[in-house]
Amino acid sequence: MSATAHAPASIGNVAVGFDILGQSIAGIGDQATVRRIDEALVRIDAIRGCVRDLPLEPMQNTAGRALLAMREALDLPFGFAIELEKGIALGSGMGGSAASCVAALVAANALLEEPLSAAQLYPFALDGEAVSSGSRHGDNVGPMLLGGLVLAAHGRLLRIEVPEVWHSVVVHPDAVLETRRARQVLQGTFALTDFVAQSANLALVLSGCQRGDAELVRAGLADVLVEPRRAPLIRGFHAVKDAALAHDAMGASISGAGPSVFAWFETRSRAAAAAAAMVAAFEQAGQAASAFLSPINGPAAALVR
Repeated sequence: MSATAHAPASIGNVAVGFDILGQSIAGIGDQATVRRIDEALVRIDAIRGCVRDLPLEPMQNTAGRALLAMREALDLPFGFAIELEKGIALGSGMGGSAASCVAALVAANALLEEPLSAAQLYPFALDGEAVSSGSRHGDNVGPMLLGGLVLAAHGRLLRIEVPEVWHSVVVHPDAVLETRRARQVLQGTFALTDFVAQSANLALVLSGCQRGDAELVRAGLADVLVEPRRAPLIRGFHAVKDAALAHDAMGASISGAGPSVFAWFETRSRAAAAAAAMVAAFEQAGQAASAFLSPINGPAAALVR
């Protein structure tokens, strides 16, 4: 009566879709093993991997909170014991907190007599994500649940299909930027003209993805609202972004709350060439960095065993 699931990392916001647009990333993620137990509770038995100093108290842990929400909503007569294997660094801008709760939910879902759909798991994932970020937003958990590029709006998830050959690069510097701190710099007002420009950019990106039109995406993949306020928090950001654009990226910006930086490309070969330049730009700014290449149509969370 146990199951293990893997949840991929993610790119939150995708530049123009603050809190509503996200993309899953192949090659990196978190893993959760969940056991059914007789006690009507949720407990966390172990946390291993690249992050270990996380709360064991379920209400203060994204995976624990998500399974508590599931138990309560379904009125389950049994409980869950969780073991987490962290593959995503926290404060990386790659959905590290969200991946733990999604992996735990997918594993726990396999232990139900009548498993739920991804859409039915979504509210529980939002409950878990809120523990870390302080708000219920689906741009990380949504693409982890469905895979690929996902629009999370008005309580629903919609996968946006893009050409299979389109790829992304995420470059993660050896630095931590907590989501709550990155949100603090967004306090205050935004100009209406910038809001209109951002709305137009989001429309161009979504239309370009649906049509497979890279030029539409290139015209819209630019964040005029959030990036200007968060960029100063990321040492070397502008050089890294410039390196991506110099290699013909459709666009580049901050992944999630940062400090990771992502870029979109029309082919894997262009993405690979840009990845090396982006890493070098971070290194020239005094920060070691790692690059991850992934199709924009990345994987969804799934059972491992």
